Amino acid sequence: MGVNLHGYQEYCVNFILDHPHCNLWLEPGLGKTVVTLTALADFNFLGEGKVLIIAPLEVSRNVWPNEIKKWGFNLTYSLVLGSAVARRKALSQEVDLYIINVENVPWLAREYPDWPFDTVVIDEASKFKAHNTMRFKALKRIKPKRFIALTGTPASQNLMDIWSQMFLLDQGERLEQYIGRYREKYFIPDKRNQHIVYSWKLQEGAEDKIYNRISDVTVSMKTSDYLKLPERVDNVVKCRLYDSTMQQYKQFQRDQVLEIGDAEITAVNAGVLCNKLMQFANGAVYQEDGISYTEVHQYKIDALKNIIDENQGKPVLVFYQYKHDVERILEAIPEAELLNPVMFMAGLQKIALAHPASAGHGLNLQEYCHTVIWFSLTWSLEQYLQANARVDRQGQTRPVVVHHLIAEGTIDERCMKALQSKQEGQDALIEAVKAVVLGSQKAVL
Repeated sequence: MGVNLHGYQEYCVNFILDHPHCNLWLEPGLGKTVVTLTALADFNFLGEGKVLIIAPLEVSRNVWPNEIKKWGFNLTYSLVLGSAVARRKALSQEVDLYIINVENVPWLAREYPDWPFDTVVIDEASKFKAHNTMRFKALKRIKPKRFIALTGTPASQNLMDIWSQMFLLDQGERLEQYIGRYREKYFIPDKRNQHIVYSWKLQEGAEDKIYNRISDVTVSMKTSDYLKLPERVDNVVKCRLYDSTMQQYKQFQRDQVLEIGDAEITAVNAGVLCNKLMQFANGAVYQEDGISYTEVHQYKIDALKNIIDENQGKPVLVFYQYKHDVERILEAIPEAELLNPVMFMAGLQKIALAHPASAGHGLNLQEYCHTVIWFSLTWSLEQYLQANARVDRQGQTRPVVVHHLIAEGTIDERCMKALQSKQEGQDALIEAVKAVVLGSQKAVL
């Protein structure tokens, strides 16, 4: 096995070996997969039983098998993917690792009432942050000998997100056995309408208490502390909506009805209005059928063209949110294509379009690309961080530039501010339980 681990990675391996149930919260690029495989290889040597790895589909299908081959681990594996027949066949094999996608966890729990796996690894544990989902309920009663939870974004929204993740780890030992008790102990109602609470905020001093409760089983590391990456520049490109367009936007925001030609677009509630305003900021709004759309401006398209021209033929990764974003970009920039990772890395694509939900995990594009453009922002901090980490990660040799196209005076500005605010909360969480490793291990060249 030809793995030459960094000092901080060796620390993480030893932490996993010493803590049967643990969190490994490593920001993208720090190598949580190779760390975990190294620990699993030791488990295999010690004969600790069957190992199940749960991960997003593309990560299951590509990342784990590729990392096993890349580093030469002497581990056999079976991909529990595809049809039920294919999954059962994969589970019948005698191998070291069984790798399944998140969506099939409820099926697996039904298939095996007597849980056969001694070690469970959840890659991207934040996929289990919602306590009312089938995937969480499927795992909540399972008590494997070893449980390893991996993620780079444990609390992408707020600290409410980590209750279910911690419950799977310790059955409620640290953060209460029920989500209601957790809320009562550490939170107070924030936004509400009489008896209906829409959001919660932390009680004074609760943040430190939560951190202290989980710190004994958690390793948390930030990329900036352990790797010297090239500079990253975050650039906000302001797209001005000129008078008539801005008036339309404000009227739509006020009246929740937009009339353009023969099309009348209505937002029936605040959630729909928020979504429609995001579309308007991009330049087009879906009509009532959810398929047809009306174009309202091309200011972002023009800004995108300018950045691509200035990039002088160098590879660009463009993140979009809506299908009409793709259609309009492809029409305006014929050389743009939907991302094909193999073709992109081979230099056969120069302008690649990707949705952050589908390209947020498992793609390593840092060797070829160092320019990212957010044509449309996402409200999800996890998607935002993971998508940027496709190029801003270990192995990048050039300064990374992340452009954000922001329509001035629109909901874009609120979205950008919300991402920055959530980033501060995420950084606080990472900082609070961050492992202290010897200074000589801290700056990895």
